[in-house]
Amino acid sequence: MSEHESVLNRRKYPRYNAPICYRSAPFFSSRKPLVNIGLGGVRIYSDDQFKIGKRLEIELLLPDSEILRFTAKVVWQHPLPENSAAAYDVGLQFLDIPEDGLARLSKILEHCKEE
Repeated sequence: MSEHESVLNRRKYPRYNAPICYRSAPFFSSRKPLVNIGLGGVRIYSDDQFKIGKRLEIELLLPDSEILRFTAKVVWQHPLPENSAAAYDVGLQFLDIPEDGLARLSKILEHCKEE
């Protein structure tokens, strides 16, 4: 079993494909779709290489047009093959996410589970 597969098997929360985009919070960068999301974190593609443990300010652009701001930590990163959508596959763990934001996210993911 690879290190990446080992990380995937240790997840506390299931992951879903959801109609949610993200962007870097302090700079209001362009919107990018998530690879997948769960109540514990998100998986994204990025052209930026991050150090494991780096904290990032992120905004989720939710389907109801609300914005959820939080801090996340880079927990893993793997290079993607040449000619991929981005340079890196990145796993982010939620750190400082507001309680009401987590409740909103949970409702959105419940709808994704039903589909």
